[in-house]
Amino acid sequence: MSQFNIAEAKTRFSELVQKAMLGEEVIIAKDNKAVVKLVALAPPRQLRKPGSAKGQIWTAPDFDATPKDFGEYM
Repeated sequence: MSQFNIAEAKTRFSELVQKAMLGEEVIIAKDNKAVVKLVALAPPRQLRKPGSAKGQIWTAPDFDATPKDFGEYM
């Protein structure tokens, strides 16, 4: 983790962005107090692919059947 004051961060911004992209946390401070943390964004997740779980999920044959004791609750 590196800390830079605002003036230094302005002059070295490209370098600080590169450090963040490589996984380092970069702190930008004002009056020696941390005010901003520069970190890389997480890469976007892959789009879901329809049918990718085919054969991995099953439904019980009686899934839609009404339970025998359900009438007791009505």
